[in-house]
Amino acid sequence: MTTTARTITLALDAGDVDLSFTVDERGKGHPFLLLHGGGGPQTVTGFAGLLAEQRPARVITPVHPGFGGTARPDWLTDVPTLAQVYVRLLDELGLEDVTVVGNSIGGWIAAEIALLGSDRISGVVLVNAAGIHVPGHPVADPFTLTPAELSALSFHDVDRFRIDPSTFSDEQRAAAAANRAALQVYSGPHAMADPTLRERLAKVTVPVLVAWGESDQVVDMEYGRAYATAIPGAEFEILPRTGHMPQIETPGQLLPVVWDFADTHATRRATD
Repeated sequence: MTTTARTITLALDAGDVDLSFTVDERGKGHPFLLLHGGGGPQTVTGFAGLLAEQRPARVITPVHPGFGGTARPDWLTDVPTLAQVYVRLLDELGLEDVTVVGNSIGGWIAAEIALLGSDRISGVVLVNAAGIHVPGHPVADPFTLTPAELSALSFHDVDRFRIDPSTFSDEQRAAAAANRAALQVYSGPHAMADPTLRERLAKVTVPVLVAWGESDQVVDMEYGRAYATAIPGAEFEILPRTGHMPQIETPGQLLPVVWDFADTHATRRATD
């Protein structure tokens, strides 16, 4: 499977502001916008390849500005603005019938994209998304946890996926620090949640699937149920024996869930 990496420059605000960012593209067929979480673009790379290889799918995976060693302009500091940027990206690429899939903070971005009501989007999948405030079920604060502590909360099979920062190269340490700094900017003052988002989700009209790894201790299953309840008509699907990042831990389980939802709500059926 060939991956095309390119830098796209968008003219924003009637051409007064330009934003350049990195986008990878794989495959042909039904278009997907796949949004990574706080761990960086590598957290969705494998799943993007799997989706493009095993289904007739064109998978677009942008790098959120500031992640993966990329630049972030000073004015880009919050999730709703980033969501507007990605809808503008769909316009720039001329894509239609897009399924947006986001994990963790990528899911938060996807939820904000759903609220924008773009005609280019046929469905949104939130995979263990952050972003809402649920009393009694807080999002684990990644800025107070070590990488090892965070990975212990993130996976069902902790031993298999445990992160050992002592094995990182200097380059990996620098990338992790940059990702963490970018995540802190986007997450805002309320530790990975927007107190207004849960109520605003009542205005979503696009089909939404909330898919949740049952073993997630970063955002637990009751948090996921609250997400689905907040969105009119949203489906809720539990993913057994997996945690916060099913696209890494159990990609073979997540793939048909994402594809079947996308295919059901596509305005044009993808073909091989």
